[in-house]
Amino acid sequence: MYGLKQVIISGMGSDVFNPKVIRSAMGATFRLKIIEREDIVTTIKELKKHKYKVMATALSADKSIYDIEYKKVGIIIGNEANGISKQVMDIVDDKIKIPMLGSTESLNASVATGIVLYEYVRQKTNNN
Repeated sequence: MYGLKQVIISGMGSDVFNPKVIRSAMGATFRLKIIEREDIVTTIKELKKHKYKVMATALSADKSIYDIEYKKVGIIIGNEANGISKQVMDIVDDKIKIPMLGSTESLNASVATGIVLYEYVRQKTNNN
């Protein structure tokens, strides 16, 4: 699954061990280190201490998912109901968007995640 080793989720999301989530993840739940954190701001600060660049998806971003290098990076995807909090947006290193044509403004969080991770994989496979 995209070569990822771990996923950090905030406590505001779905239960990752819900049978429907496990079924839809096609077993990836058991191949990834899943870290659940209530305080995502503290988690972002920890990532930055370890020299990770932290990016968040945002409709208002100037940079596209194609404009960044996916090296030692953490990517934040907001949920459909609330998006990403201002507190989190204020501390991320960059904001990125998925370019779209037409009048569609946003995507389902899982679809957006898949698109961003596909670009991550594309860059990794092109660089090898």
